[in-house]
Amino acid sequence: MTTSKPLFGTGGLTAVHEAEETLRQAEQADRMGLDLFTVSDHPYFGGRLDGYSILGVALGRTRQISGLVSVSNLPTRPAPMLARQITSLSALTGGRLVLGMGAGGLWDDIEKMGAPRLGAGAAVRAMEEAITLIRKLCGGGERVTFEGEFYQVHDLDPAPVPAPPVWAGSVGPKSLAVAGRVADGWLPGYAADWLSDRYRESRPLIDEAAAAVGRDPSDIVTVYNLPGLITGRPLDAPRDKDGRWVGGSVGQWIEELTGAVLEHGAAGFVHFRVDGDPNPYDVTLGRWAEEIAPAVREAVLAAAAHG
Repeated sequence: MTTSKPLFGTGGLTAVHEAEETLRQAEQADRMGLDLFTVSDHPYFGGRLDGYSILGVALGRTRQISGLVSVSNLPTRPAPMLARQITSLSALTGGRLVLGMGAGGLWDDIEKMGAPRLGAGAAVRAMEEAITLIRKLCGGGERVTFEGEFYQVHDLDPAPVPAPPVWAGSVGPKSLAVAGRVADGWLPGYAADWLSDRYRESRPLIDEAAAAVGRDPSDIVTVYNLPGLITGRPLDAPRDKDGRWVGGSVGQWIEELTGAVLEHGAAGFVHFRVDGDPNPYDVTLGRWAEEIAPAVREAVLAAAAHG
């Protein structure tokens, strides 16, 4: 059980032709008090905006909300340069940044950008090495020399900026173990939620890996990417025949997410609008940010107050 204040975020659009809408969405989410604005990272697709370019402009137009590239496409973003990107963004925005890390998935597309294809095991080792190196290149201190399997730097100045929290988009057993050893949070893959088999089978692997290196597993938060309809009326079946959450009324969302926090330890939720949503985007975002999020936060605080 957790009684900490859950995070609420929204997933941003990344198509080039939706650039202005993306920025408007970030500004609206900020005004409405959301915690997080997230974007995906697929730099090999010409019709998509670069994730860190989106965040740079979006965070420059906002004042409170944090940004997350979910998750950084590591094979096309060398770790030393990624460290410079995130420390620069953090310095420019007052620390409003979370670093999302993944091992890489669409290797046919990644190769088109000139990045070498890595096998599954090597990609996971590269992710762990990258997180380790990026942390060394944050927070100031002495110059860094690092001789790794995938990254080598020599006598390099670290930025005098603290490292942001690192959330891993881990899926397989080896990647989940990396999350347990070196990450601060976990983003379950395939929009899996707290009642899914994926969560039940995966979270113990994170916890075991954390405990094995002397970490408290509870320090690694779980934040869910959660697509779904927010309807004006309750749905008869807010989950489909396979048990996947499909959405419902504001009240149904509040009940479900409050239970996820109090009974399953969820630390946060990033809502994604689904195709076919009949409501204008502003309506959906308003229900999420101004009705669901405050009510869940209040319910969690009330539960904490009553022990």
